[in-house]
Amino acid sequence: MPIPFSFSACLAVADGANGHHAVTIFMLQLAVIFIAARLGGLLVQRVLKGPAVLGELAAGILIGPYAFGALTWPGLGPLFPLGATEVIPPSIYALATMASVVLLFLAGLETDLGAFARFAWAGFLVGAGGLITSFALGVGAARWFGIAAHWSDPAALFLGTASAATRVGITARVLSHNRRLNSPEAVTILAGAVFDDVFSIILLAIVVGLSRGAADSAGVDWRALGWLSAKAVGFGLAFTTLGILFSRPLTRLLKKLHSNESVAVLCLGLSFMMAGLSEQAGLALIIGAYITGLALSRTDIAAELQAQLQGFHNTIVPVFFCVMGMMVNLRVIGGALVFGAVYTLLAILAKLVGCGLPALAGGFNLRGGLRIGLGMIPRGEVALIVAGMGLSAGVITQDIFGVTVLMAMLTTLAAPPPLMIALRGRDGYRRSATSAPPPEAEIGLDLPSDELAAFLRTRIERAFRSEEFYVHRVNTTLPTYHIRKDDLTFTLTQHGPRLQLSMPPQHQAIGRLILLDEFLALQDILQSLQTLKSTNQVGAGLVTGLHG
Repeated sequence: MPIPFSFSACLAVADGANGHHAVTIFMLQLAVIFIAARLGGLLVQRVLKGPAVLGELAAGILIGPYAFGALTWPGLGPLFPLGATEVIPPSIYALATMASVVLLFLAGLETDLGAFARFAWAGFLVGAGGLITSFALGVGAARWFGIAAHWSDPAALFLGTASAATRVGITARVLSHNRRLNSPEAVTILAGAVFDDVFSIILLAIVVGLSRGAADSAGVDWRALGWLSAKAVGFGLAFTTLGILFSRPLTRLLKKLHSNESVAVLCLGLSFMMAGLSEQAGLALIIGAYITGLALSRTDIAAELQAQLQGFHNTIVPVFFCVMGMMVNLRVIGGALVFGAVYTLLAILAKLVGCGLPALAGGFNLRGGLRIGLGMIPRGEVALIVAGMGLSAGVITQDIFGVTVLMAMLTTLAAPPPLMIALRGRDGYRRSATSAPPPEAEIGLDLPSDELAAFLRTRIERAFRSEEFYVHRVNTTLPTYHIRKDDLTFTLTQHGPRLQLSMPPQHQAIGRLILLDEFLALQDILQSLQTLKSTNQVGAGLVTGLHG
Protein backbone atom coordinates (compact mmCIF):
# COMPACT_ATOMS: atom_id res chain seq x y z
CA MET A 1 0.00 0.00 0.00
CA PRO A 2 1.41 3.46 -0.82
CA ILE A 3 2.34 5.55 2.18
CA PRO A 4 1.94 9.35 2.21
CA PHE A 5 5.49 10.29 3.11
CA SER A 6 8.99 8.95 2.64
CA PHE A 7 11.87 10.63 4.46
CA SER A 8 14.39 9.06 2.11
CA ALA A 9 12.62 10.62 -0.85
CA CYS A 10 12.72 13.98 0.90
CA LEU A 11 16.51 13.76 1.10
CA ALA A 12 16.96 13.28 -2.65
CA VAL A 13 18.51 16.34 -4.34
CA ALA A 14 17.55 17.14 -7.91
CA ASP A 15 19.87 19.12 -10.19
CA GLY A 16 20.04 20.42 -13.74
CA ALA A 17 16.94 20.21 -15.88
CA ASN A 18 15.29 17.78 -13.49
CA GLY A 19 15.82 20.26 -10.69
CA HIS A 20 14.15 23.08 -12.61
CA HIS A 21 11.27 20.78 -13.48
CA ALA A 22 10.88 19.77 -9.81
CA VAL A 23 10.84 23.43 -8.72
CA THR A 24 8.21 24.25 -11.33
CA ILE A 25 6.03 21.36 -10.19
CA PHE A 26 6.47 22.36 -6.53
CA MET A 27 5.44 25.98 -7.21
CA LEU A 28 2.35 24.87 -9.12
CA GLN A 29 1.45 22.40 -6.38
CA LEU A 30 1.71 25.14 -3.76
CA ALA A 31 -0.38 27.49 -5.88
CA VAL A 32 -3.17 24.94 -6.33
CA ILE A 33 -3.18 23.95 -2.64
CA PHE A 34 -3.23 27.52 -1.29
CA ILE A 35 -5.91 28.69 -3.73
CA ALA A 36 -8.10 25.60 -3.36
CA ALA A 37 -7.89 25.60 0.44
CA ARG A 38 -8.76 29.28 0.71
CA LEU A 39 -11.64 29.18 -1.78
CA GLY A 40 -13.02 25.98 -0.26
CA GLY A 41 -12.92 27.46 3.23
CA LEU A 42 -14.57 30.72 2.12
CA LEU A 43 -17.29 28.85 0.24
CA VAL A 44 -18.30 26.78 3.26
CA GLN A 45 -18.04 29.76 5.63
CA ARG A 46 -20.05 32.26 3.59
CA VAL A 47 -22.48 30.10 1.64
CA LEU A 48 -23.08 27.08 3.88
CA LYS A 49 -22.37 28.96 7.15
CA GLY A 50 -20.12 26.13 8.32
CA PRO A 51 -16.53 25.87 9.58
CA ALA A 52 -13.80 26.60 7.03
CA VAL A 53 -12.01 23.34 7.85
CA LEU A 54 -14.73 21.37 6.06
CA GLY A 55 -14.21 23.34 2.87
CA GLU A 56 -10.44 22.89 3.11
CA LEU A 57 -10.84 19.14 3.50
CA ALA A 58 -13.26 18.96 0.58
CA ALA A 59 -10.89 21.04 -1.56
CA GLY A 60 -8.09 18.61 -0.76
CA ILE A 61 -10.21 15.65 -1.81
CA LEU A 62 -10.93 17.32 -5.16
CA ILE A 63 -7.35 18.28 -6.01
CA GLY A 64 -5.76 15.11 -4.61
CA PRO A 65 -4.13 12.26 -6.52
CA TYR A 66 -7.35 10.23 -6.36
CA ALA A 67 -9.32 12.95 -8.18
CA PHE A 68 -8.37 15.91 -10.37
CA GLY A 69 -4.75 15.85 -9.17
CA ALA A 70 -4.18 12.83 -11.41
CA LEU A 71 -5.01 14.81 -14.56
CA THR A 72 -2.11 15.47 -16.92
CA TRP A 73 -0.82 19.04 -17.35
CA PRO A 74 0.67 19.82 -20.78
CA GLY A 75 4.41 19.34 -20.63
CA LEU A 76 4.41 18.52 -16.91
CA GLY A 77 2.37 15.38 -16.38
CA PRO A 78 0.06 14.85 -13.37
CA LEU A 79 0.33 17.62 -10.79
CA PHE A 80 -0.16 15.19 -7.88
CA PRO A 81 0.87 11.78 -9.22
CA LEU A 82 0.20 8.72 -7.10
CA GLY A 83 3.69 7.37 -6.50
CA ALA A 84 4.75 3.84 -5.71
CA THR A 85 5.90 4.76 -2.19
CA GLU A 86 3.91 7.85 -1.31
CA VAL A 87 0.47 9.36 -1.78
CA ILE A 88 1.55 12.97 -1.23
CA PRO A 89 4.84 14.45 -2.54
CA PRO A 90 7.38 14.54 0.32
CA SER A 91 7.88 18.31 0.11
CA ILE A 92 4.13 18.95 0.39
CA TYR A 93 3.76 16.51 3.27
CA ALA A 94 6.67 18.19 5.07
CA LEU A 95 4.88 21.54 4.71
CA ALA A 96 1.69 20.01 6.13
CA THR A 97 3.67 18.58 9.05
CA MET A 98 5.05 22.04 9.79
CA ALA A 99 1.50 23.38 9.68
CA SER A 100 0.41 20.79 12.27
CA VAL A 101 3.23 21.94 14.58
CA VAL A 102 2.09 25.57 14.24
CA LEU A 103 -1.49 24.49 14.86
CA LEU A 104 -0.68 22.65 18.09
CA PHE A 105 1.70 25.39 19.29
CA LEU A 106 -1.09 27.96 19.06
CA ALA A 107 -3.57 25.51 20.60
CA GLY A 108 -1.32 25.25 23.64
CA LEU A 109 -0.77 29.01 23.64
CA GLU A 110 -4.52 29.64 23.78
CA THR A 111 -4.98 27.31 26.75
CA ASP A 112 -5.75 29.36 29.86
CA LEU A 113 -4.52 27.33 32.83
CA GLY A 114 -6.21 29.59 35.36
CA ALA A 115 -9.55 30.46 33.78
CA PHE A 116 -11.11 27.08 34.50
CA ALA A 117 -9.86 26.75 38.11
CA ARG A 118 -13.37 26.95 39.54
CA PHE A 119 -14.64 24.07 37.41
CA ALA A 120 -11.38 22.13 37.28
CA TRP A 121 -12.86 19.07 38.97
CA ALA A 122 -15.93 19.02 36.72
CA GLY A 123 -13.66 19.60 33.71
CA PHE A 124 -11.44 16.71 34.77
CA LEU A 125 -14.45 14.38 35.06
CA VAL A 126 -15.82 15.51 31.70
CA GLY A 127 -12.48 15.24 29.89
CA ALA A 128 -11.53 11.87 31.37
CA GLY A 129 -15.01 10.40 30.94
CA GLY A 130 -15.24 11.46 27.32
CA LEU A 131 -11.78 10.22 26.47
CA ILE A 132 -12.19 6.80 28.12
CA THR A 133 -15.63 6.20 26.61
CA SER A 134 -14.60 7.36 23.13
CA PHE A 135 -11.40 5.33 23.13
CA ALA A 136 -13.19 2.19 24.34
CA LEU A 137 -15.98 2.47 21.77
CA GLY A 138 -13.51 3.28 18.96
CA VAL A 139 -11.40 0.21 19.76
CA GLY A 140 -14.56 -1.86 20.19
CA ALA A 141 -15.87 -0.81 16.78
CA ALA A 142 -12.57 -1.83 15.18
CA ARG A 143 -12.76 -5.26 16.84
CA TRP A 144 -16.46 -5.68 16.05
CA PHE A 145 -15.98 -5.08 12.31
CA GLY A 146 -12.79 -7.11 12.11
CA ILE A 147 -10.56 -4.11 11.44
CA ALA A 148 -8.24 -5.30 14.22
CA ALA A 149 -7.39 -8.80 15.37
CA HIS A 150 -7.13 -7.86 19.07
CA TRP A 151 -7.63 -4.80 21.27
CA SER A 152 -3.92 -3.88 21.25
CA ASP A 153 -3.74 -3.92 17.44
CA PRO A 154 -2.25 -0.56 16.34
CA ALA A 155 -5.14 -0.02 13.91
CA ALA A 156 -7.65 -0.30 16.76
CA LEU A 157 -5.54 1.95 18.98
CA PHE A 158 -5.32 4.64 16.29
CA LEU A 159 -9.07 4.50 15.69
CA GLY A 160 -9.71 4.78 19.43
CA THR A 161 -7.32 7.71 19.79
CA ALA A 162 -8.77 9.55 16.79
CA SER A 163 -12.24 9.14 18.28
CA ALA A 164 -11.11 10.44 21.67
CA ALA A 165 -9.64 13.79 20.63
CA THR A 166 -12.00 16.78 21.01
CA ARG A 167 -11.65 20.27 19.55
CA VAL A 168 -14.16 22.81 20.84
CA GLY A 169 -13.41 25.74 18.54
CA ILE A 170 -16.81 25.37 16.87
CA THR A 171 -18.46 24.98 20.28
CA ALA A 172 -16.78 28.14 21.55
CA ARG A 173 -18.09 30.03 18.52
CA VAL A 174 -21.65 28.82 19.23
CA LEU A 175 -21.35 29.75 22.92
CA SER A 176 -20.01 33.19 22.02
CA HIS A 177 -22.83 33.75 19.53
CA ASN A 178 -25.37 32.94 22.27
CA ARG A 179 -23.48 35.04 24.86
CA ARG A 180 -22.91 32.01 27.08
CA LEU A 181 -19.10 31.95 27.22
CA ASN A 182 -19.17 32.88 30.91
CA SER A 183 -21.78 30.26 31.84
CA PRO A 184 -20.83 27.29 34.05
CA GLU A 185 -21.39 24.92 31.13
CA ALA A 186 -19.06 26.90 28.85
CA VAL A 187 -16.28 27.09 31.44
CA THR A 188 -16.61 23.36 32.12
CA ILE A 189 -16.51 22.54 28.39
CA LEU A 190 -13.34 24.59 27.96
CA ALA A 191 -11.76 23.09 31.08
CA GLY A 192 -12.76 19.60 29.94
CA ALA A 193 -11.26 20.30 26.52
CA VAL A 194 -7.94 21.21 28.15
CA PHE A 195 -7.84 17.95 30.11
CA ASP A 196 -9.03 16.10 27.01
CA ASP A 197 -6.19 17.63 24.97
CA VAL A 198 -3.57 16.66 27.53
CA PHE A 199 -4.95 13.12 27.91
CA SER A 200 -5.28 12.70 24.14
CA ILE A 201 -1.71 13.81 23.47
CA ILE A 202 -0.34 11.44 26.13
CA LEU A 203 -2.50 8.66 24.69
CA LEU A 204 -1.23 9.48 21.21
CA ALA A 205 2.37 9.23 22.44
CA ILE A 206 1.68 5.78 23.85
CA VAL A 207 -0.11 4.60 20.70
CA VAL A 208 2.68 5.88 18.43
CA GLY A 209 5.25 4.03 20.52
CA LEU A 210 3.23 0.84 20.48
CA SER A 211 2.67 1.01 16.73
CA ARG A 212 6.40 1.44 16.11
CA GLY A 213 7.12 -1.71 18.06
CA ALA A 214 4.18 -3.69 16.73
CA ALA A 215 6.24 -5.35 14.03
CA ASP A 216 8.49 -6.94 16.63
CA SER A 217 5.77 -8.55 18.74
CA ALA A 218 2.31 -9.89 18.03
CA GLY A 219 1.22 -9.67 21.64
CA VAL A 220 1.30 -6.98 24.29
CA ASP A 221 4.64 -6.27 25.88
CA TRP A 222 3.44 -4.94 29.23
CA ARG A 223 6.93 -3.84 30.22
CA ALA A 224 7.24 -1.83 27.01
CA LEU A 225 3.73 -0.45 27.51
CA GLY A 226 4.59 0.67 31.05
CA TRP A 227 7.84 2.27 29.87
CA LEU A 228 6.09 4.09 27.03
CA SER A 229 3.37 5.33 29.37
CA ALA A 230 5.92 6.52 31.91
CA LYS A 231 7.97 8.20 29.18
CA ALA A 232 4.95 9.94 27.71
CA VAL A 233 3.67 11.16 31.08
CA GLY A 234 7.18 12.00 32.25
CA PHE A 235 8.05 13.93 29.09
CA GLY A 236 4.79 15.86 29.28
CA LEU A 237 4.98 16.66 32.98
CA ALA A 238 8.73 17.37 33.03
CA PHE A 239 8.80 19.68 30.03
CA THR A 240 5.54 21.39 30.99
CA THR A 241 6.84 22.01 34.52
CA LEU A 242 10.22 23.22 33.27
CA GLY A 243 8.49 25.34 30.65
CA ILE A 244 6.24 27.03 33.22
CA LEU A 245 9.17 27.59 35.59
CA PHE A 246 11.47 29.09 32.95
CA SER A 247 8.90 30.71 30.66
CA ARG A 248 8.86 34.02 32.52
CA PRO A 249 12.66 34.40 32.79
CA LEU A 250 12.80 33.50 29.10
CA THR A 251 10.19 36.08 28.16
CA ARG A 252 11.95 38.75 30.22
CA LEU A 253 15.08 37.99 28.23
CA LEU A 254 13.23 38.03 24.92
CA LYS A 255 11.52 41.33 25.72
CA LYS A 256 14.94 42.99 25.86
CA LEU A 257 14.96 42.69 22.07
CA HIS A 258 12.22 45.37 22.01
CA SER A 259 10.69 43.72 18.94
CA ASN A 260 7.44 41.80 19.17
CA GLU A 261 8.04 40.30 15.72
CA SER A 262 11.42 38.92 16.80
CA VAL A 263 9.94 37.51 20.01
CA ALA A 264 7.21 35.73 18.02
CA VAL A 265 9.68 34.23 15.54
CA LEU A 266 12.01 33.02 18.31
CA CYS A 267 9.14 31.42 20.23
CA LEU A 268 7.92 29.72 17.07
CA GLY A 269 11.46 28.45 16.50
CA LEU A 270 11.46 27.15 20.08
CA SER A 271 8.26 25.21 19.35
CA PHE A 272 9.92 23.60 16.30
CA MET A 273 12.94 22.69 18.41
CA MET A 274 10.73 21.11 21.08
CA ALA A 275 8.81 19.25 18.38
CA GLY A 276 12.10 17.83 17.11
CA LEU A 277 13.17 16.82 20.62
CA SER A 278 9.81 15.15 21.12
CA GLU A 279 10.28 13.16 17.91
CA GLN A 280 13.83 12.30 18.96
CA ALA A 281 12.48 10.96 22.25
CA GLY A 282 10.25 8.58 20.30
CA LEU A 283 7.07 10.60 20.77
CA ALA A 284 4.95 12.62 18.33
CA LEU A 285 6.09 15.97 16.94
CA ILE A 286 2.93 17.73 18.03
CA ILE A 287 3.50 16.88 21.70
CA GLY A 288 6.55 19.13 21.94
CA ALA A 289 4.77 21.91 20.06
CA TYR A 290 1.73 21.75 22.34
CA ILE A 291 3.87 21.74 25.49
CA THR A 292 5.77 24.82 24.28
CA GLY A 293 2.53 26.72 23.74
CA LEU A 294 1.16 25.51 27.07
CA ALA A 295 4.24 26.77 28.94
CA LEU A 296 4.07 30.18 27.27
CA SER A 297 0.32 30.54 27.83
CA ARG A 298 0.89 31.87 31.36
CA THR A 299 3.23 34.67 30.26
CA ASP A 300 2.28 38.24 29.48
CA ILE A 301 3.39 37.84 25.86
CA ALA A 302 0.87 35.07 25.11
CA ALA A 303 -1.73 37.39 23.56
CA GLU A 304 0.96 39.24 21.61
CA LEU A 305 2.34 35.96 20.27
CA GLN A 306 -1.14 34.97 19.10
CA ALA A 307 -1.58 38.35 17.40
CA GLN A 308 1.82 38.20 15.71
CA LEU A 309 1.43 34.61 14.51
CA GLN A 310 -2.23 34.79 13.52
CA GLY A 311 -1.47 35.74 9.93
CA PHE A 312 1.04 32.91 9.55
CA HIS A 313 -1.44 30.53 11.17
CA ASN A 314 -4.23 31.57 8.80
CA THR A 315 -1.89 31.05 5.84
CA ILE A 316 -0.21 27.76 6.66
CA VAL A 317 -2.79 25.78 8.67
CA PRO A 318 -5.33 25.43 5.81
CA VAL A 319 -2.54 23.62 3.95
CA PHE A 320 -2.61 20.91 6.60
CA PHE A 321 -6.35 20.32 6.28
CA CYS A 322 -6.14 20.42 2.48
CA VAL A 323 -3.32 17.85 2.44
CA MET A 324 -5.29 15.62 4.82
CA GLY A 325 -8.16 15.77 2.34
CA MET A 326 -5.79 14.87 -0.52
CA MET A 327 -5.08 11.55 1.21
CA VAL A 328 -8.74 10.53 1.06
CA ASN A 329 -9.66 7.99 -1.61
CA LEU A 330 -13.43 8.17 -1.94
CA ARG A 331 -13.49 5.07 -4.17
CA VAL A 332 -12.28 2.80 -1.36
CA ILE A 333 -14.44 4.36 1.36
CA GLY A 334 -17.50 2.76 -0.22
CA GLY A 335 -16.54 -0.61 1.18
CA ALA A 336 -16.30 0.85 4.68
CA LEU A 337 -19.42 3.02 4.70
CA VAL A 338 -21.25 0.81 7.18
CA PHE A 339 -18.26 0.84 9.51
CA GLY A 340 -17.92 4.60 8.99
CA ALA A 341 -21.56 5.22 9.92
CA VAL A 342 -21.32 3.08 13.07
CA TYR A 343 -17.94 4.59 14.00
CA THR A 344 -19.34 8.14 13.66
CA LEU A 345 -22.49 7.35 15.65
CA LEU A 346 -20.41 5.77 18.41
CA ALA A 347 -18.11 8.82 18.42
CA ILE A 348 -21.13 11.09 18.95
CA LEU A 349 -22.68 8.83 21.58
CA ALA A 350 -19.36 8.47 23.43
CA LYS A 351 -19.02 12.20 24.06
CA LEU A 352 -22.69 12.72 24.73
CA VAL A 353 -22.75 10.04 27.43
CA GLY A 354 -19.08 9.98 28.48
CA CYS A 355 -19.01 13.74 29.07
CA GLY A 356 -22.66 14.40 29.95
CA LEU A 357 -22.96 11.84 32.78
CA PRO A 358 -19.76 12.88 34.61
CA ALA A 359 -21.00 16.49 34.44
CA LEU A 360 -23.89 15.43 36.69
CA ALA A 361 -21.35 14.46 39.34
CA GLY A 362 -19.71 17.88 38.86
CA GLY A 363 -22.81 19.77 39.98
CA PHE A 364 -24.87 20.06 36.78
CA ASN A 365 -28.45 19.05 36.15
CA LEU A 366 -29.65 17.10 33.10
CA ARG A 367 -29.93 20.27 31.01
CA GLY A 368 -26.37 21.23 31.85
CA GLY A 369 -25.08 17.71 31.24
CA LEU A 370 -26.75 17.64 27.81
CA ARG A 371 -25.18 20.97 26.88
CA ILE A 372 -21.73 19.81 27.94
CA GLY A 373 -22.09 16.50 26.12
CA LEU A 374 -23.15 18.25 22.91
CA GLY A 375 -20.37 20.80 23.25
CA MET A 376 -17.70 18.08 23.46
CA ILE A 377 -18.85 16.19 20.34
CA PRO A 378 -16.83 17.97 17.60
CA ARG A 379 -13.54 16.38 16.60
CA GLY A 380 -11.05 18.30 14.55
CA GLU A 381 -7.40 18.70 13.71
CA VAL A 382 -6.10 16.32 16.41
CA ALA A 383 -8.21 13.49 14.99
CA LEU A 384 -6.87 14.28 11.52
CA ILE A 385 -3.29 14.39 12.80
CA VAL A 386 -3.76 11.00 14.49
CA ALA A 387 -5.25 9.54 11.31
CA GLY A 388 -2.48 11.00 9.17
CA MET A 389 0.18 9.51 11.43
CA GLY A 390 -1.52 6.12 11.31
CA LEU A 391 -1.68 6.21 7.50
CA SER A 392 1.92 7.43 7.25
CA ALA A 393 3.10 4.53 9.44
CA GLY A 394 1.11 2.03 7.38
CA VAL A 395 -0.97 1.09 10.43
CA ILE A 396 -4.34 2.00 8.91
CA THR A 397 -5.43 1.67 5.30
CA GLN A 398 -6.80 4.29 2.91
CA ASP A 399 -10.41 3.35 3.56
CA ILE A 400 -10.03 3.54 7.35
CA PHE A 401 -8.22 6.87 7.01
CA GLY A 402 -11.12 8.16 4.91
CA VAL A 403 -13.59 6.93 7.54
CA THR A 404 -11.68 8.85 10.23
CA VAL A 405 -11.73 12.05 8.17
CA LEU A 406 -15.45 11.52 7.55
CA MET A 407 -16.04 11.08 11.29
CA ALA A 408 -14.17 14.33 12.05
CA MET A 409 -16.23 16.21 9.47
CA LEU A 410 -19.62 14.79 10.47
CA THR A 411 -19.14 15.30 14.21
CA THR A 412 -18.10 18.90 13.57
CA LEU A 413 -21.25 19.47 11.51
CA ALA A 414 -23.61 17.55 13.80
CA ALA A 415 -22.94 19.33 17.10
CA PRO A 416 -23.78 23.05 16.60
CA PRO A 417 -27.53 22.85 15.67
CA PRO A 418 -28.68 20.79 18.69
CA LEU A 419 -26.33 22.74 20.98
CA MET A 420 -27.96 26.03 19.98
CA ILE A 421 -31.37 24.55 20.82
CA ALA A 422 -30.12 23.13 24.14
CA LEU A 423 -28.71 26.52 25.19
CA ARG A 424 -32.21 27.94 25.42
CA GLY A 425 -33.72 28.03 28.87
CA ARG A 426 -32.43 28.28 32.39
CA ASP A 427 -28.99 27.71 33.87
CA GLY A 428 -27.82 24.11 33.92
CA TYR A 429 -25.76 24.36 37.11
CA ARG A 430 -27.65 23.18 40.18
CA ARG A 431 -25.23 24.07 42.96
CA SER A 432 -25.46 27.25 45.01
CA ALA A 433 -23.61 30.38 44.00
CA THR A 434 -21.55 30.37 47.19
CA SER A 435 -18.62 28.87 45.31
CA ALA A 436 -18.59 31.68 42.76
CA PRO A 437 -15.27 33.47 42.36
CA PRO A 438 -14.95 36.92 43.94
CA PRO A 439 -16.19 39.66 41.60
CA GLU A 440 -13.62 41.81 39.88
CA ALA A 441 -13.13 45.39 40.94
CA GLU A 442 -14.34 47.97 38.44
CA ILE A 443 -13.49 51.62 37.94
CA GLY A 444 -15.68 53.66 35.62
CA LEU A 445 -15.19 57.08 34.04
CA ASP A 446 -18.10 58.92 32.39
CA LEU A 447 -17.00 61.45 29.78
CA PRO A 448 -18.99 64.02 27.77
CA SER A 449 -18.62 62.28 24.39
CA ASP A 450 -17.54 59.09 22.64
CA GLU A 451 -14.64 60.92 20.97
CA LEU A 452 -13.26 62.16 24.28
CA ALA A 453 -13.60 58.67 25.76
CA ALA A 454 -11.69 57.22 22.78
CA PHE A 455 -8.96 59.84 23.22
CA LEU A 456 -8.57 59.02 26.92
CA ARG A 457 -8.66 55.29 26.16
CA THR A 458 -5.74 55.73 23.78
CA ARG A 459 -3.77 57.57 26.47
CA ILE A 460 -4.52 54.82 29.01
CA GLU A 461 -3.31 52.17 26.56
CA ARG A 462 -0.10 54.14 25.99
CA ALA A 463 0.38 54.57 29.74
CA PHE A 464 0.16 50.81 30.30
CA ARG A 465 2.52 50.13 27.43
CA SER A 466 5.04 52.60 28.85
CA GLU A 467 5.04 50.46 32.00
CA GLU A 468 5.89 47.40 29.83
CA PHE A 469 2.38 45.96 29.88
CA TYR A 470 1.15 44.04 26.84
CA VAL A 471 -2.10 45.54 25.52
CA HIS A 472 -4.13 43.24 23.24
CA ARG A 473 -7.35 44.17 21.42
CA VAL A 474 -10.06 41.54 21.79
CA ASN A 475 -12.30 40.80 18.81
CA THR A 476 -15.62 42.02 20.23
CA THR A 477 -18.24 44.55 19.17
CA LEU A 478 -17.11 46.98 21.88
CA PRO A 479 -13.53 48.28 22.04
CA THR A 480 -12.10 45.87 24.62
CA TYR A 481 -8.45 45.41 25.57
CA HIS A 482 -6.73 42.79 27.71
CA ILE A 483 -3.77 44.29 29.54
CA ARG A 484 -1.21 41.96 31.07
CA LYS A 485 2.19 41.98 32.71
CA ASP A 486 3.37 38.95 34.68
CA ASP A 487 0.55 38.33 37.21
CA LEU A 488 -1.09 41.74 36.71
CA THR A 489 -4.22 41.61 34.52
CA PHE A 490 -6.68 44.33 33.51
CA THR A 491 -9.54 44.66 31.04
CA LEU A 492 -10.27 48.08 29.52
CA THR A 493 -13.63 48.54 27.79
CA GLN A 494 -15.29 51.55 26.16
CA HIS A 495 -19.10 51.70 26.30
CA GLY A 496 -19.78 54.83 24.28
CA PRO A 497 -18.73 57.79 26.48
CA ARG A 498 -17.95 55.51 29.44
CA LEU A 499 -14.59 53.87 30.10
CA GLN A 500 -14.44 50.88 32.42
CA LEU A 501 -11.33 49.22 33.84
CA SER A 502 -11.84 45.78 35.42
CA MET A 503 -9.22 43.98 37.49
CA PRO A 504 -8.77 41.60 40.44
CA PRO A 505 -9.34 43.45 43.74
CA GLN A 506 -5.66 43.18 44.71
CA HIS A 507 -4.66 45.13 41.58
CA GLN A 508 -7.15 47.94 42.10
CA ALA A 509 -4.60 50.42 43.47
CA ILE A 510 -2.41 50.15 40.35
CA GLY A 511 -5.35 50.58 38.01
CA ARG A 512 -6.71 53.53 39.97
CA LEU A 513 -3.31 55.25 39.93
CA ILE A 514 -2.91 54.95 36.14
CA LEU A 515 -6.46 56.11 35.49
CA LEU A 516 -6.08 59.06 37.85
CA ASP A 517 -2.82 60.19 36.21
CA GLU A 518 -4.33 60.09 32.73
CA PHE A 519 -7.58 61.73 33.82
CA LEU A 520 -5.68 64.60 35.46
CA ALA A 521 -3.53 64.95 32.34
CA LEU A 522 -6.72 65.13 30.24
CA GLN A 523 -8.09 67.83 32.55
CA ASP A 524 -4.89 69.86 32.09
CA ILE A 525 -5.21 69.55 28.30
CA LEU A 526 -8.84 70.68 28.35
CA GLN A 527 -8.04 73.61 30.64
CA SER A 528 -5.20 74.67 28.34
CA LEU A 529 -7.53 74.54 25.34
CA GLN A 530 -10.12 76.56 27.24
CA THR A 531 -7.52 79.19 28.09
CA LEU A 532 -6.37 79.40 24.48
CA LYS A 533 -9.96 79.73 23.30
CA SER A 534 -10.75 82.53 25.75
CA THR A 535 -7.74 84.57 24.63
CA ASN A 536 -8.48 83.91 20.91
CA GLN A 537 -5.01 82.39 20.53
CA VAL A 538 -6.44 79.40 18.74
CA GLY A 539 -8.34 81.47 16.21
CA ALA A 540 -5.38 83.74 15.61
CA GLY A 541 -3.10 80.77 15.11
CA LEU A 542 -5.49 79.25 12.57
CA VAL A 543 -5.77 82.47 10.61
CA THR A 544 -1.99 82.89 10.58
CA GLY A 545 -1.56 79.31 9.40
CA LEU A 546 -4.10 79.72 6.58
CA HIS A 547 -2.54 82.95 5.29
CA GLY A 548 0.97 81.58 5.69
